[in-house]
Amino acid sequence: MSLKKRCFPLFPALLAAAVSTATLPVSAASCTSGPGWFQSGCNRLHQVWDEGRTEMYVSGYAWHNRWTYTREKVDTFREVAWGGGLGKGFHDEDGDWHGLYAMAFLDSHSDWQPIAGYAFQKIGRIGENGRVGAGYTVFLTSRSDMFGRAPFPGALPLVSVGYRKADLYATYIPGASGAGNVLFMFGKVAF
Repeated sequence: MSLKKRCFPLFPALLAAAVSTATLPVSAASCTSGPGWFQSGCNRLHQVWDEGRTEMYVSGYAWHNRWTYTREKVDTFREVAWGGGLGKGFHDEDGDWHGLYAMAFLDSHSDWQPIAGYAFQKIGRIGENGRVGAGYTVFLTSRSDMFGRAPFPGALPLVSVGYRKADLYATYIPGASGAGNVLFMFGKVAF
């Protein structure tokens, strides 16, 4: 078994240990210099990390758009994207959600794909315990089939539906015919 195949399954366990014991390396006091947008963003990240709830992520499904892939090609993909991770989530004064997260899951080629980033969603309430959300995520990831596994940034839309402490999320990875065009779904539970 290759070193890559042995090490990437350990990623979620290492991530759990890191998130549960880590603090942001830079203090919130360092957010006082720079442009206003930088100060605001820096303070929000510290607020999410310091005041946010611990969240557990479980990935589950990656649907490949049947209008952009042949049936034969879809049959070669893994669509059950097992994996998971941890993060911190915070609801701001408007009730909107901000999150910092890291997770790893099996991609379409059965290789581990780590991802870490920030997410934001405007939240609409449905009754006392229900909610829907729409927003975006910005992240760093690494894939075995892109850039020789070198980390690269990305940004995607993010929608959710939730009840009490659980949420179901979905994002769509756009692409061309035979590449991308994947609906990725995962769940989250807040503690």
